[in-house]
This record gives sequence, structure tokens and C-alpha cells, in this order.
Amino acid sequence: MIDLTGKVAVVTGASKGIGKGIVEGLCEYGCTVYFTGRSSNPVTPPQAMTLEATAASAEALGGRAIPIRVDHNNDEEVKALFSRIDQEQGRLDILVNNVYQIPNPPAMNKGFWEHPISVWDDQCGVGLRGYYTASVFAAPMMIRNSSGLIVNISSRGGREYVFSASYGVGKAGVDRMAQDFAHELADHGVSAISLSPSKVKTEFILDMVAQGKMSLDANGMQSVRLSGRAVAALACDPNLQSKSGSILTVSEVQSAYHLIDPEA
Repeated sequence: MIDLTGKVAVVTGASKGIGKGIVEGLCEYGCTVYFTGRSSNPVTPPQAMTLEATAASAEALGGRAIPIRVDHNNDEEVKALFSRIDQEQGRLDILVNNVYQIPNPPAMNKGFWEHPISVWDDQCGVGLRGYYTASVFAAPMMIRNSSGLIVNISSRGGREYVFSASYGVGKAGVDRMAQDFAHELADHGVSAISLSPSKVKTEFILDMVAQGKMSLDANGMQSVRLSGRAVAALACDPNLQSKSGSILTVSEVQSAYHLIDPEA
């Protein structure tokens, strides 16, 4: 049974996309979720792809969703986030590293020498270093309680070519980071896993499909909330530590725990 009542989670980069779906998926099982982003607009009804929109949709499902505006390029803001959680909750059970900065324009359909070098900083800065930084501040809280789960959201780009060389390096680093975290956390009761969604109906992907820049059948794609249900199922697994260090796909987790995609 999946029940996260009384558990506390952090999801980084959750004003839209997979991050939003993970907040929703955790909240529907009763979790208290602090989540970050930079897009905020306190209007009613909430504007799409903002922290406020995520909070509204997640809390409608259950649990408690607490939006925090954080720039993950700023280490002091990240440190302050975890200090606040420690003061307010005194515990942290789940960290989902998801924050990512899509280059503008997106780095795809060109050779690496044709992209501005700044795409590396976008994809391997926030999207790789940001994972490490959040984990540095989260791990001591988990170690103190001898339990916890760190999930690095990755993609098949860590194992095969997708989009660009810089994208692949970033995702391969995310996978390796989870493996090495697991090694170093093994004696502390804390687990680390890399989790790769498949073809997901994020705002970015659906927009690319609408523009004809990608050819995908939306009917065969995963909802963003399925990733949240996968994280919730892993967090409730009594044998979680045996899976620590694994590189898993959401489809594999869905099959192992018999999860239902809410948009299937």
C-alpha cells in the first residue's frame, strides 16, 4: 500500500512538466511536498506553468503542496530552502532532483560546434550541478534519521543519443551521480536512484509536437503524474535499499508496482 501521510518531500523544478506531475503524484498519497521553481504569478485563477498552478492542482488531490521560489543557480537560496524545511518539519524523507534549464533556443538538430557554449551551462549547470547541490543539503537531514530517498530524474539521453551531446553528458552524469550517492549513503540507511520517464506529455514536448518539430503519438505517452506515482511507490517499498544505486525507467517501476497512469 502506498501511503505517504506524515512524510516530507522536496521536488526541485516543479512549476511545470514532470516536476509538477511528481508533486501531484506525491500529494495524492498524503505527502507534504515543498517544491521549487522560478515562475510565480499570484493571480486567481492560477496562471499555467507557475508555482501557484502546481500548488492548486496538487492540493486538489490531497496532501500539502508548499511552493518556494528558488533559483538553483544560487547556492544560498538552495541552502535556505533546506534550512526552512528542517525548522518547520524536522525531517526530510524524499528529495526529487528534477530542476532543469532548457536552452533558448533548445539545443537540438545541430552539431555540438553549432550550439552556443552556454548550452553546456544550461544543461550541465542547473541540470547536473543543481542536483548535486540540493543533495548536499538534503543528505544530512536524511542521515540524521537513518532513512530517506534521493531520486535523480534522468532520461534515456544518459544511455543513448538524444537532442545533443551536452544533453547526453548531463543525463549520464545524473545517472552516475545516483549510483555514487548510493555507494556513499549505503551505511546510513539512505537510498539513491536514477529514474527515467519515457515519452511524457510535458508542455515542452506537446508544443514541439504541435509545431511539427517532433513526431510522437500523444496517445502512447505517459502522463507527468505517473512519474510521481513511481516515486511514491519506491519511497514506500520496504526493500528500497536493495534497489539503491539502480537506474530505472518509470515504465519498469510502473510494471513492478502495478501502477495505473491516471491519463491512460
